Amino acid sequence: MTQVQVAYAACVTHDSAPQPRRPTGPPRLAPLCLSGQLVFMSIRIQHHDSPFGKWLMAHWSPVQLSAVLDQLWYFEGTVAVPRERVFPDGRVDLIVHLGPVYRQVTGERTDPFSISCISGLLLTSNVVEAPPDACAVLGLRLRPAGAFALLARALPELVGITVDLGAVLGNAADELAARCYDARQPGACGSSEPANDLFDVVAHCRAEARLRAAAEWVDERCRQHAPDPAVAWAAQEIERHAGALSIAALRERTGWSKTRFTATFQQQVGVPPKVFARIHRFRHALQLLHAGDTPLARVALRSGYYDQSHFNAEFRELSGFAPGEFLAARRYPGSGSIAEDSI
Repeated sequence: MTQVQVAYAACVTHDSAPQPRRPTGPPRLAPLCLSGQLVFMSIRIQHHDSPFGKWLMAHWSPVQLSAVLDQLWYFEGTVAVPRERVFPDGRVDLIVHLGPVYRQVTGERTDPFSISCISGLLLTSNVVEAPPDACAVLGLRLRPAGAFALLARALPELVGITVDLGAVLGNAADELAARCYDARQPGACGSSEPANDLFDVVAHCRAEARLRAAAEWVDERCRQHAPDPAVAWAAQEIERHAGALSIAALRERTGWSKTRFTATFQQQVGVPPKVFARIHRFRHALQLLHAGDTPLARVALRSGYYDQSHFNAEFRELSGFAPGEFLAARRYPGSGSIAEDSI
């Protein structure tokens, strides 16, 4: 449901890579959550009105949670083109519906998502369907290390599926939904975007309050657990290099054996390191294609593929169709996802 995931907050990470010959073992990273009150930095709010629909999108980047969250977003409005194909991007998505729910599309069948749900790493594209009426959805796009910290459980069991958040977190899932639904913004809103009328002012304040409530919930939970620093660092490096790096060299810098590194990484990220790198190569290629100003051969080269045929095969396996078909499809504004009816 990426048009409700277009909020892409810049995240501050700490690249604390160790020296290659340093005998002290895995690298050290800053804590996932920092002590102190969350800094309520300016929330960016955008309004969209086109044949795709009419909505408000808000996104926020709490610096203290940058190691956990890739983005924290809030969507409110109506979608006119309901079916949307979304792609693997190396993230774990936690979704809270604050009104009518989206549905998962599988062939001719559609099934409603839970009010609060979590989607593990995608290995292929999925299709989701927006409700026909106005809806409000809040989401947390988690880095794998952040997801492991929040869930305190192995991530492979969530790969490629979406499950009820309550089945994973119990009462904490209901608490998150209740906090977000009931959230009220004290005092004046802090959005950097001007509101056009009273309705916009109310919507802006509601968006800010719900984002703050979600961030506070994350801040409380991520203090309870932490991933292995070596795994968090390795995942960060793979993402930073868009998957174009040597996994063997990465593993050597942790000081771990191949077996230990692969097994621990998969437990805490969800997939082996090479698969995670593959997802991020694809993600980078998708971003270049979406920008629309890079020839396909150049996209393949810049994304770390051996040649054009390798790129075409990988792209088709992860997306379901060829790069040219992606370029020809209608894409949601500000998003890499495409309208399913345009394929």
